[in-house]
Amino acid sequence: MASNQKNLSEHSDKNIQDMSTKQIAVIVSEWNEEVTESLYQGTIDTLVQYGVSKDNIVRKNVPGSFELTLGAQWMAKQEGIDAVICLGCVIQGETRHFDFICEAVANGITNVSLKYDKPVVFGVLTPNTQKQALDRAGGKYGNKGDEAAITAIKMLGF
Repeated sequence: MASNQKNLSEHSDKNIQDMSTKQIAVIVSEWNEEVTESLYQGTIDTLVQYGVSKDNIVRKNVPGSFELTLGAQWMAKQEGIDAVICLGCVIQGETRHFDFICEAVANGITNVSLKYDKPVVFGVLTPNTQKQALDRAGGKYGNKGDEAAITAIKMLGF
């Protein structure tokens, strides 16, 4: 369902288990910082709401969304990390750069998840405009960071 028809912060509480001992890495792209910082805040708020201790959340920054996959791999290989959440924003431009970056990041995150047998969550916005990004990063369509956190929590409860 398109996000313009759904609030990204709405979710079901099925498969929610005790998260008090889970360690979560959150990798944040510095590119489009206004958006990614809002995604990060939504992620943290939701993780804490569901019992993840702030002391068990590790934040790492990477320059852009393309670098999320290597950052995720570095964190996923750490034994104490239970899940990795990748947050970024790639806004459509006038060239095919958008397509290459989005495809590489989506495939890379999937590959890291499969390689380390851990949830590695795609919390990357791919909007057409800055306004659409902000609408999905705490604006009128909720916060994709909430959705990314809930995805990690639910996968850990699988």
